[in-house]
Amino acid sequence: MLSNTASHAKWICLVTVILTAFVWFEQERPSLAGQGAPNAAPPVEGTLVPNAAAVASSKPETKPEAPAAPVSTQKARSYKLFPNTNQDLSRYSSIEVVATGYYAGKESTGKNPGHPEYGLTRSGLRVLRDEYAFSTIAADPAVFPIGTVLYIPGYGYGVVADTGSAVKGNRIDLYFETKDQVYKEWGKKTLNVYVVKRGSGKLTEAVWSELKRDTFANIPSDKPANTK
Repeated sequence: MLSNTASHAKWICLVTVILTAFVWFEQERPSLAGQGAPNAAPPVEGTLVPNAAAVASSKPETKPEAPAAPVSTQKARSYKLFPNTNQDLSRYSSIEVVATGYYAGKESTGKNPGHPEYGLTRSGLRVLRDEYAFSTIAADPAVFPIGTVLYIPGYGYGVVADTGSAVKGNRIDLYFETKDQVYKEWGKKTLNVYVVKRGSGKLTEAVWSELKRDTFANIPSDKPANTK
């Protein structure tokens, strides 16, 4: 009887030890889990692990590429009236000159568009080559006084409105709207020009309009509708 009692006591003790160990383990497991791997870095205070949506929203916004600059399709001016080279020029005196081309920009005049004298001629008028190929040109006033109207084959009618340090003697400088036109349409030529009317040494807008009207009155078949 005593042996059975002792045996029961041993089993009871063993079960008690197991239960005690189990309870202790359950209580200690959260603290053990918090220890982490021995080499793991401690969490940084204040940082959060973003979710996928947060990651997506944190990416820098990609701006659409700017459209390529449009290719210029602007064509050279189309003149309504280009002088008729078959007209009778015998009534005009002619003179051989060296004719070059220029435009209002820095390469020709040393001035940029912001300069107060950009495009301003010696006469006070702005450079101009209008739709009827009636243009301001530069010449030596000792040869062609300001206000002189010349017919230049292949160019049109030029009115002397400007001078230049390199424009001396039988040399004239023809105005073009762009640098490309200077090179593509003219360059440098030696040719005979015709003196349609000699100038008085002065040129104003009123004189310009009068010269233009009188010049085109001499070629009625090609006279434009409006020559103001």
